[in-house]
Amino acid sequence: MSLRILFTGEGTSDDGLVPHIETVAAAAGKPVSITSPDFGRLGFTSCHAVPEKLRKVREFGDDYDLIIVHRDADGTSASDRREEIAKAVAAEWPAHPHIAVVPVRMLEAWLLLDEASIRQVAENPNGRMKLSLPRGAAAEKIGDPKKLLKDTLATASGYTGRRLAGFQKRFPNHRHKLLERLDPYGPVSQLPSWQAFMDDLNTAIRAV
Repeated sequence: MSLRILFTGEGTSDDGLVPHIETVAAAAGKPVSITSPDFGRLGFTSCHAVPEKLRKVREFGDDYDLIIVHRDADGTSASDRREEIAKAVAAEWPAHPHIAVVPVRMLEAWLLLDEASIRQVAENPNGRMKLSLPRGAAAEKIGDPKKLLKDTLATASGYTGRRLAGFQKRFPNHRHKLLERLDPYGPVSQLPSWQAFMDDLNTAIRAV
């Protein structure tokens, strides 16, 4: 019987984490069924806070073995964000196992470490433009990793004018592709926030 997992992120492009969850579960020998609601398409366009999202999902009447919530740390500490998520789950879905996925600052920091994937997603894999990407733990010290990723993709594409403008409008899709392509054992594995995600996920899946 498959483990039923609920995944909620900050936006639909966060669904790129779902294949990584499935991979960890497969390695543990546990088949999973992952639900990641698109609250906008469901008509809940103002549903942004974690408690609101959990409340809406409960209204659907489904039940889950594990809840996974992604929230960027942004300007707060990872421990504060984890506590915030734990309180939301306890209030809206008492006694349910959960894990918090909390990248330092923003999830985009995880995506800045794979130059080859960035060039591929930028539709110019053989480009030679200098990208000046951070290395290792420096990625989590970038003040605005989302802006850096968007600017880097634009540079790597080599596009200009209208073609560049159209390319930049597709940033959510590019972000999703980069997240799906992320090598969990590559450079991102050096980051404490990714290590915590993998450790928590492994522990939770084996315990459920």
